[in-house]
Amino acid sequence: MNNLENLNPDQKTTAFTVDIWSDIVCPFCYIGKRNFENALDQTGLTDNVNVVWHSFELAPDAETKPNATIYEELGKRKGWSLEQSKQIHKQMEQRARESGLEYDFDKTVPANSFKAHRLLHLAKKNKLQNEVKELLLKGYFIDGKNIDSDDFLVETARQAGLNEEEVHKALQSDSIEKEILEDITNARKLGIQGVPFFILNEKYSISGAQPVEVFTQALEKLKDELNLRNISDTDGAVCGPDKKC
Repeated sequence: MNNLENLNPDQKTTAFTVDIWSDIVCPFCYIGKRNFENALDQTGLTDNVNVVWHSFELAPDAETKPNATIYEELGKRKGWSLEQSKQIHKQMEQRARESGLEYDFDKTVPANSFKAHRLLHLAKKNKLQNEVKELLLKGYFIDGKNIDSDDFLVETARQAGLNEEEVHKALQSDSIEKEILEDITNARKLGIQGVPFFILNEKYSISGAQPVEVFTQALEKLKDELNLRNISDTDGAVCGPDKKC
């Protein structure tokens, strides 16, 4: 299987965990997230999976520049001319569109992502990581929000259902900073050099924003190994992460 590696021997469980390393400013990470979610839908495994988002910084030294354009800033970092940068970003917008995402790099605010990772770690403690991750990515790539802004992060947290006081503490927390750095260290230990990077049930890894069918193939294999049934095969009413009951 393309980009699939055996990481760990037998595991038998009724549900499984997917660990994902990614960065909020990574355009392939949002595409990979959406393709993975579509594969979960197709395999009927959405309600069987526990997704854990891990931090990864593509540009730890990046400065937040609300008055600059992403074309200028990434062009400088990559050594591209302004026209090259615009063309490459337009190609990325088209690729995102194929996954149902409407990127708008004309509005993107160049920003350091460390604070946003703080919010994700707080969200993990409150079992709201998926909701916060989606809002952060949408804010950066579609809505033109400054993800390094405390105001934006607090509003994002409020929309996801987090406590505002806890958010302010998290944005200054030494313990959360250590958790982020631990994620980054673990990525190095695992040999992760780029994101997104998916580890399925500590057994299989998938690198990059692969097409839906690659994720589907991996999930179907795992589904067979764990003897999981589609949620539609179960009897009676069910509750899942997106259902209030």
